[in-house]
Amino acid sequence: MRDMDSKAVYDGPAALAQVQSDPPQILIVDLKMPEMDGIDVLKQVKQTHPSIQVIVLTGHGSEQDKKTCMDLGALAYFQKPVDIDQLGDAIKQGRENIRQHASPATIPDRYPDTGAWQP
Repeated sequence: MRDMDSKAVYDGPAALAQVQSDPPQILIVDLKMPEMDGIDVLKQVKQTHPSIQVIVLTGHGSEQDKKTCMDLGALAYFQKPVDIDQLGDAIKQGRENIRQHASPATIPDRYPDTGAWQP
């Protein structure tokens, strides 16, 4: 997974702006963020870019939050501190989901065999 590119943003609106300008394959969001929570980000991302795999992290979530996120299409939901192996497995699963659902025409540019992001 070291061959993956990453970008950091610090609030919900910035995450949505990043999704619009350069959609990621996988988006990891915190449930509690400034200006807009992770559930609202998840809802909007899934409405506009349903193929993006979204992982939700939280230090303050409830079982109802988890159910809501999973019902909205989150790939995974983890309590902090997250086990790095579990997070890595979720990222691998997200990459596999992308490969399974990508059209052959999009694979060479955005999802090469190495899994690296190609700008």
